[in-house]
Amino acid sequence: MLDESLLDAPDDLARADRRGLLRGAAEAGARVRTAARHAVEAGLGDLRPEGRPRAVLIAGPGTAATGVADLLGALAGASAPVIRLHPTGVAHASGALRWTLPGWAGPVDLLLIATTDGTEPGLAVLAEQAYRRGSTVVAVAPERSPLSEAIDGAHGLLVPMAKAPYQEYDESAAAGPGALWALLTPLLVLLDRVGLITAAPDTLQLVADRLDRTAERCGPAVATYSNPAKTLASELADSLPLIWSEGAAAGPAGRRFAATLAELAGRPALAADLPEALPAHGVLLAGDFAAGADPDDFFRDRVEEPQALRARVVLLRDRPAGGLTAAPAARELALSHDTAISELEPEEGTELEQLAELLAVTDFATAYLALASGGHS
Repeated sequence: MLDESLLDAPDDLARADRRGLLRGAAEAGARVRTAARHAVEAGLGDLRPEGRPRAVLIAGPGTAATGVADLLGALAGASAPVIRLHPTGVAHASGALRWTLPGWAGPVDLLLIATTDGTEPGLAVLAEQAYRRGSTVVAVAPERSPLSEAIDGAHGLLVPMAKAPYQEYDESAAAGPGALWALLTPLLVLLDRVGLITAAPDTLQLVADRLDRTAERCGPAVATYSNPAKTLASELADSLPLIWSEGAAAGPAGRRFAATLAELAGRPALAADLPEALPAHGVLLAGDFAAGADPDDFFRDRVEEPQALRARVVLLRDRPAGGLTAAPAARELALSHDTAISELEPEEGTELEQLAELLAVTDFATAYLALASGGHS
């Protein structure tokens, strides 16, 4: 159950937010600026690449690294394949995880390492493998961590991970927004320099500004009726979110939203891209999760029963190119099954600005769901 009274009690929200989810979302813009400065100080802004890499390989643990790989792949498009190296191991612990380079990786490939921890021996071993094969290695990791000491210097280029101002919470295992932007921003600078994406310094400043403006609209002090993130959190109470994305930027944002709902708020969610989401999730709108679905005995006492989950479509869109959109078909399918729809569409701007807004609103919504649901703060 969602305690909706908590949503409009900023002081209570702050006390409940022991993992710093709301603070991390509010400080995302500042984190982008700090991370961009760290990237320049590390020398990424002065790179003079001789050409584009054949492939970009990304390694790192957890939801943050997965999101970074997904986002960079979408932004790079057809410029070069962006491949996440999935870890193996007997447990998801820093000492147990292992990564392996593909057999074809060599001097024309780029290895990116992204971690909020920096104590993973497997990543140090991976960097050594890449170094021996002649691949360029760039890592974003906490300063003075074992990984930073292993990579910095001859084996590659290290960018110290940007911390939030006055950070008082441990972010090493977090899937929150601060970790995402701290890892993503330096890699945006790098891939801009090698010509795979467009993320010039003025563009990153626009991204930080958009994150700041979105935080003002979605912050704890803004009432639910005028706060898009609180409204979305309230709409998703007791529902199974079906996150349908349309657009290159919206796809990774939708998949990250589903992942953080599960990891941070303890909420199941399914994500798919339009138009393939329609056949993939259509049966859910007519089955046990349908809005009108009801068990056999209509008259039995339900006071002691948990609220049944009902499907709710969350439509995430960036601005469609050429006017081609599956959104009308998505609305028609949902409404034909009496399924409610929540829609998020960012304001106009660059692709990165629109992506930042979608990420910010959904990150705030995840935080509000986690805090107001109880037991996950």
